[in-house]
Amino acid sequence: MAACGAECGPSGECHAHEIRDPSDPSDPSCGSPAVTADQARDHAEAMAGRPWFAANEVLAFLLELTALAALGWWGFSAGSGAVFPWLLGLGTPLAAMLAWGAFAAPRARVRLPLAGVLCVKAVVLGGGALAVYGVGHPVAAAVLGLVTLVNAALSEAYRRRMQLRP
Repeated sequence: MAACGAECGPSGECHAHEIRDPSDPSDPSCGSPAVTADQARDHAEAMAGRPWFAANEVLAFLLELTALAALGWWGFSAGSGAVFPWLLGLGTPLAAMLAWGAFAAPRARVRLPLAGVLCVKAVVLGGGALAVYGVGHPVAAAVLGLVTLVNAALSEAYRRRMQLRP
């Protein structure tokens, strides 16, 4: 795939730019870099001085994995019979992974507005907390839900602060 407006090296790698399809007429930003080198450097410098941000990102990843595990746990314990528990136990986390990858991941194929991304994250992460509740652990579900909510609030606050930086 070619890069539109990106500075690319001889081997085709592009730095500090989002890869875009130059033949896509629906992309109004084609021809302009998504991130300049100065913006990327400023962002890296801001991140280097904020170990709490990195810790929050690690926590977010662990919460995502926890939600997937909880959905699988619920699925295996909710079904009856020989096949249904396997379908729920494997299918529920798989559906959550596919939704996350398509709509909420940093390199998602479908770019939703922020509200849409937050809705997908709320469904998957909230579903994980509800799954813990569903297997009979209401206190653990409440703790998981609260930690997830605080983590999301901190991530959003940091994102907004980065947007306000010149």
